[in-house]
Amino acid sequence: MQILQQILFLILATTAGLLFFRKVVQIKHNIFLGSTETISENPSQRWKNVLLLAFGQKKMFQNPLVGVLHFFVYAGFIIINIEVLEIVLDGILGTHRIFAGLLGRFYDFLINSFEILAVLVIVVCIVFLVRRNIIRLKRFASKDLNGWPRSDANFILIIEIALMSAFLKMNASDSLLQLRGVEHYTGHLTGNFVISQFIQPFFENYSNNALIFIERFCWWFHIVGIFAFLNYLPYSKHLHILLAFPNAYYASLKPMGEMTNMPAVQNEVLYAMQPELAPAESAPVERFGAKDIMDLSWKNLLDAYSCTECGRCTAACPANITGKLLSPRKIMMDTRDRMEEVDKITRQNKEWKDDGKSLLHDYISAEELRACTTCNACVQECPVSISPLDIILQLRRYLIMEESNAPQEWNVMFSNVENNFAPWKFSPDDRDKWIHEV
Repeated sequence: MQILQQILFLILATTAGLLFFRKVVQIKHNIFLGSTETISENPSQRWKNVLLLAFGQKKMFQNPLVGVLHFFVYAGFIIINIEVLEIVLDGILGTHRIFAGLLGRFYDFLINSFEILAVLVIVVCIVFLVRRNIIRLKRFASKDLNGWPRSDANFILIIEIALMSAFLKMNASDSLLQLRGVEHYTGHLTGNFVISQFIQPFFENYSNNALIFIERFCWWFHIVGIFAFLNYLPYSKHLHILLAFPNAYYASLKPMGEMTNMPAVQNEVLYAMQPELAPAESAPVERFGAKDIMDLSWKNLLDAYSCTECGRCTAACPANITGKLLSPRKIMMDTRDRMEEVDKITRQNKEWKDDGKSLLHDYISAEELRACTTCNACVQECPVSISPLDIILQLRRYLIMEESNAPQEWNVMFSNVENNFAPWKFSPDDRDKWIHEV
């Protein structure tokens, strides 16, 4: 029976690993659909960002209470995975609590810590469910989350509660089986644990076979749940658990008010001011701005996959607050959806075939883009260093420079800047006439 369980475990682990690897390769391919962008300067500052923003969750603590609650879930997820490692090794080797023999009494301290974290995770997940579904905070009730995104968040919280509950029940039944001297559970005696000991009274009247069933069921439920979560992760907003780290590393180190100029446009202004510097022939520009995901950089696409859908960007957006259509969260979700659509078409046809759609217009409207004030509030608020503004600017550049799609007032100003080097319809030669008219 034990050998059969080991074989089943190996099949399950191998299948889960291969499916996860396949999706990771797909996501990597989608990210690199974007244009090349070299990001390598100041590595020491970038590693500092990883430690503070991704690992330390610095921005989450701008709201201390929410920051602490989120940290409990995060710490529980990271640290309890040490217990998952033990389960994996026990599953492969057919052992029972293999770390107990290696760590001695320190093992009891670890499991007690894990149990306390498990209870904290359960409590925090319940609080988060209440915030989303009963209190219905505005950023969680937004229409951006209509459909699966809202269900996704609730589903993950419920699964977290179920996994942590199974962990505690497994420990309670396991320690009872040890006390009863049941074979296979007596190799490494651990005694009672700090939380699960209070669950034991509910199981005391159960037979040994019933307890073994409960312990094995919780063991399998826990590990199957972890493997299932691993493969669900790439389809969920919780992908940020993994991508927050590279995203924090590659985040822009420029001051938030500094925009990236297009060299072709910058040179045209320079040549207009100093015609002698203009080359005889200039290289043509393929496209101004971005129309679809292929025109964005790979970092923009990494941003989209890293989005937590928390809505802090939208909650801070002055355009959204005043009732405009713009939602920075939706910008990131639309970009990710478009990537997935392009990938689906590519896999179906073995190559990319234009589907007549684009990120601009079909996913993100001109009205949304025009509402942006470029204030950087969304960038400032994002806990994982995403920049919705960069995507907005590139799409807006295409809208204006390629399609001349702008309100009439804007087009008049653009024409004046191009012809008169100022927003006003006056010749540059007449700018100082006011001096003589005083």
